Amino acid sequence: MNIDVQGPRRMIQLLDAEGNIRFAISESVVTGWLVILAVLAVCLILTHNMQKVPAGKKQCAAEYIVNFCNKMVRSNMGEDCMNYAPYIGALFSYILLGTLISMLGFRSITADISVTGTLAVVTFVLITYNKIHAHGIGAYLKTMINPLNIISEVATPVAMALRLFGNVAGGMIITVILYAALGSASGALYNLIGIHAETYYFNIFQIGIPAVLSVYFDLFSGTIQSYVFIMLTMIYIQMGREYY
Repeated sequence: MNIDVQGPRRMIQLLDAEGNIRFAISESVVTGWLVILAVLAVCLILTHNMQKVPAGKKQCAAEYIVNFCNKMVRSNMGEDCMNYAPYIGALFSYILLGTLISMLGFRSITADISVTGTLAVVTFVLITYNKIHAHGIGAYLKTMINPLNIISEVATPVAMALRLFGNVAGGMIITVILYAALGSASGALYNLIGIHAETYYFNIFQIGIPAVLSVYFDLFSGTIQSYVFIMLTMIYIQMGREYY
């Protein structure tokens, strides 16, 4: 098995004796399945042996998460859209853990445009469904006569996908550039004080500072971008119900 890290998308490849690719899968797919399994494991642990009256911290945590998702949907979409609460909760969990997984050394799944594009297309389908369900397919098709409306329809998923992807991937790129710059600065400092490259084993400026950047871009920025994506999802779906 060979892992190709040359391209923008890291691929896990299975090669035969002649070096031909027999099987290839992107790192984002593998990481995405790990995130799904992690979400499933958390759900099973928190909901195991539940009681009518909460008797432990696990059930209290599970009820808090459910109430949090219900409150978000109720306040942004209305009482009649509570059936979307499970989807919004699952979407938020998937994006959040998929972004934070980079803190464990994996590549964030939201740094792959194919992942954010898929999530945006699902939101677009839900928006279109709500427009047709609320106003009829005839009224919806009538609006598509106007080219500006067509552009507006296409722009929604494109903007959502690029926004999430750009913010997460941009944070990764900035971290890599600064990490390399700190390595160069460490080398310049060692040369200035007369220490040759062969005699030191670490770059002093790369200690601590990258960890702070990782906390900001992976934890704070990742959480904010996950929250913004589901907020846009809820708002656009609700707008679809009140389209005309």
